[in-house]
Amino acid sequence: MAIPPAKMELRPLGNTGLKVSSVGFGASPLGSVFGPVAEDDAVAAVREAFNLGINFFDTSPYYGGTLSEKMLGKGLKALQVPRSDYIVATKCGRYKEGFDFSAERVTKSIDESLERLQLDYVDILHCHDIEFGSLDQIVSETMPALQKLKQEGKIRFIGITGLPLNIFTYVLDRVPSGAVDVILSYCHLSVNDSTLLDLVPYLKSKGVGVISASPLSMGLFTEQGPPEWHPASPELKAACKAAVAHCRSKGKKMTKLAVQYSVAKKDISSVLVGMSSVSQVEENVAAVTELEGLGMDQETLSEVEAILEPVKNQTWPSGIDPK
Repeated sequence: MAIPPAKMELRPLGNTGLKVSSVGFGASPLGSVFGPVAEDDAVAAVREAFNLGINFFDTSPYYGGTLSEKMLGKGLKALQVPRSDYIVATKCGRYKEGFDFSAERVTKSIDESLERLQLDYVDILHCHDIEFGSLDQIVSETMPALQKLKQEGKIRFIGITGLPLNIFTYVLDRVPSGAVDVILSYCHLSVNDSTLLDLVPYLKSKGVGVISASPLSMGLFTEQGPPEWHPASPELKAACKAAVAHCRSKGKKMTKLAVQYSVAKKDISSVLVGMSSVSQVEENVAAVTELEGLGMDQETLSEVEAILEPVKNQTWPSGIDPK
């Protein structure tokens, strides 16, 4: 059943002047990282997302070894709408070959990304998973290189991404005010881990926009469960599996509850959800439309939170220097 088009809520992104949809299109699955995705399906998913009010698309050269960028580029081109109608973020510094945050590599990286995306500029260029590099190099070398790209018009705004929350304060405390426009955090704003919210007042004081990714905690809240490589502890995986089973026993969907939980936090500009099919897009948009109309299923949420209480805010190490 086709759902009627709803106006997706647009939220301001820090001091950028951009207004991004409350749900963003996470394009990593277009790189076939969770299973094969046909080009026609990728293009159709991008088109459906745009038609239903999603205006923010996020990718990286790392996803699927550049395949995600290529697929997203084809999808956006097929829209045949003015470039200003959508907002695109990609990343630099993390590649299939490894990490390289040098000025030379990130400068070359944007040209490669623009070619794959078939665009003249991206709205946001993020340094990807900076905890795997030297944070001091990010501050002293990568940031000035990205500022130069900004002046050249290849990128409009600069972001940083990663898992440990302390990487954001480390960098933001050491760069000039306004040097970083956006942060992208993942797996810290979901039903099992809400620690990103503790950082929001600090980020707001810096004028930095906040994007959160992976409300499903990289697959922990899906019916099929997380991929083999998922770094969560057995205890955390078991608790999330129990939460999914509880929802199923009530005829509810944990995925819907998890997306609604994250999107309900208005201080977060956009919640990125990985999508690769028209049905996934429709399901996520329906979840958000329902949230705005009927609100959330507080009873089921409370029950799920009780199941997850023993593992609340439990995370996993990431990077070479998890201080």
